[in-house]
Amino acid sequence: MTGRRRLSIPPHEEELTGPLHDERVAARLGLALGIAFGICFITGLVSHAIQQPPWWFTWPTRPVNLYRVTQGLHVITGIASIPLLLAKLATVYPRLFTWPPVRSAAHALERASVLVLVGAAFFELISGLLNIAHWYPWAFFFPTAHYAVAWIAVGAILVHIAVKLPVIRRALGAPMGDSEDTPASDAGPSRRIFLAAAGAGVVAAILATAGATVPWLRRVSVLAVRTGEGPQGVPVNKSAVAAGVVDSASDPSFRLEVAGPDAVVTLSLADLRAMPQTVADLPIACVEGWSASATWRGVRVRDLVTRVGGSPEQDVRFISLQESGLYGQSVLPALHARDDLSLLALELNGEELDLDHGFPCRLIAPSRPGVLQTKWVRRIEVIA
Repeated sequence: MTGRRRLSIPPHEEELTGPLHDERVAARLGLALGIAFGICFITGLVSHAIQQPPWWFTWPTRPVNLYRVTQGLHVITGIASIPLLLAKLATVYPRLFTWPPVRSAAHALERASVLVLVGAAFFELISGLLNIAHWYPWAFFFPTAHYAVAWIAVGAILVHIAVKLPVIRRALGAPMGDSEDTPASDAGPSRRIFLAAAGAGVVAAILATAGATVPWLRRVSVLAVRTGEGPQGVPVNKSAVAAGVVDSASDPSFRLEVAGPDAVVTLSLADLRAMPQTVADLPIACVEGWSASATWRGVRVRDLVTRVGGSPEQDVRFISLQESGLYGQSVLPALHARDDLSLLALELNGEELDLDHGFPCRLIAPSRPGVLQTKWVRRIEVIA
């Protein structure tokens, strides 16, 4: 009698010997997943360092699209990792049912690293997707948890590679034959077809979401969020209503305070408009991966710093009308503060700033995360 074999539940490793469970497939998927995870990890470290810079870290102002590219890569490679991880697990899952479960110290280390790796990888990818969607069904602070678990995932990857290195070398060096060593009873797709399907899944995932970062993909990125919709053609993450600043930002008596070593200056919106204005074409790029190009007009930050006796070597703090939340203020490093394109913006795309974009004035600086481009600025401080 012919037909597909009846498998044990759970299946035994020796029962699953088809081409999809071959170490050559697993090694190639692992290599692709490692590259995607590696790029995602490095670009994630960059974003974290920009937002919480250690004393030694410096982030350049040029090219102005640099953060847009690095954070776009972070999100795109994270999304690409999802089909790769699922394909990898589909290939190696029979090894989870080996018996006895622990054969040696090295085997125990391998299994522990796989358990940690799979758990950390799923946490990173799922929490990252939910962050992109702005849905937080948890009590912990996403950036801190995401950053910490990323190190755990990378540590588990390195341990896993160290343990499996001989197998990885052998598998990557072996040709990808499909039929000459496959038992006739093992029906199913060939190795090459399976790898091609995994690659197609990666391409589909990228095309469906990358439009948030890559403008010319927006027509095909059906799952991309914040791809250009919003007041004045630029998306909004947090509205004035959500920030609780509608009344204070709209108050005709609004005054901006600029504090420096020599003076504290109070400026009305009319005073700011009377100062020399600069126009800059800069993207707004957010940690969720979306970005949008825009034309901004306003007062150079360095002109305000100079007005109160500040130095080009001093950092500058921007404080918002927003009284609650973790991003009610930000610090602009001196390198950015003295840049000609760093502005206290009053206009966006040729119009007065919309309330949701930070009216009456907001910070916009080159190559910075949107979360640090403080809106509804009420006070600027030159840091001693």
